Amino acid sequence: MDLNVAVLGGGSWGTTVAHLVSRNTHVTLWARNPKTVTEINNFHTNSTYLPGANLSPKLTADSDIHKVVQNADVVVMAVPSQHFRSVLNEVAGCIRAWVPVVSLTKGLEHGTQKRMTEIIHEVLPGHPAGVLTGPNLAREIMAGQAAASVLAMEDPIIMRSLQNVFSSGLFRCYTNPDVIGCELGGVLKNVIAIAVGMGDGLGAGDNTRSALITRGLAEITRLGVALGGQAETFAGLAGMGDMIATCTSDQSRNRTVGMQLAKGKTVQEITDSMFMVAEGLKSAPVVLEIAAQKDIEMPIVSDVYRVIMGESSPSRIFKGLLRVTAGAESEPG
Repeated sequence: MDLNVAVLGGGSWGTTVAHLVSRNTHVTLWARNPKTVTEINNFHTNSTYLPGANLSPKLTADSDIHKVVQNADVVVMAVPSQHFRSVLNEVAGCIRAWVPVVSLTKGLEHGTQKRMTEIIHEVLPGHPAGVLTGPNLAREIMAGQAAASVLAMEDPIIMRSLQNVFSSGLFRCYTNPDVIGCELGGVLKNVIAIAVGMGDGLGAGDNTRSALITRGLAEITRLGVALGGQAETFAGLAGMGDMIATCTSDQSRNRTVGMQLAKGKTVQEITDSMFMVAEGLKSAPVVLEIAAQKDIEMPIVSDVYRVIMGESSPSRIFKGLLRVTAGAESEPG
């Protein structure tokens, strides 16, 4: 394979994907911090985001974003949702026509409620847009453990070609034409993971965790289908798979946020102590806005939102769960 791939974003997942892609073709990683660039190029490590991991010596990094994208055949976006548009706008004039743009970001834009692929279509009309998502914990993949992801694009020919770019060793990349469903699965599960983390932080058992994951999956499926996604997508890697990993792993940032909230920390205290963004904190208000517009009940998301906004506490939320009268399993609540 002889492609030039540009990965924009030097966090844990962007670096991991760049590492995987470097086994298949040429890849350059853009990182904003010059120290990160120097470390990757000279020592093949990114100790800030992937401590103890060794990167492929084929992976190169650069802090000049325009230089990174100008000769790229594929652009991979690995920046937080609230900076996604500004970074894409910055490089729009340098990206050659018809170059595919793939998002790794699991969030929604504040104000517009847009998914990242929608932003790609707005900023770069005519460029094929896709999303790579699934149960992908960066440190496990860097440690050589088996994992699977799903690449979603509308164009089946481009999708199958890019499948070979991202598949590498024990990292298996599947395809799915349901861009909306795959993208929303990655966004919505983050909010549920905060709820599960709150339960874990309060000492809730496996039964509680299982119930929250299952009911949470039902919530995100209802909203995802209402927004144009396919129900079966939420039973796959982008839905159930990602939900399980994010809700149960100690490496999950969103679950960690929930656990810290349960210990009485404020959102500001939690975010100040984190290197990386927990997208669920940013997504919860937007998800609730969309749910209200679509008249979709999302009680777990609503509870998380009230805790984030300081309107309730994790212990009060979980006491409330015990008082709710259960209806049919297919109904909200």
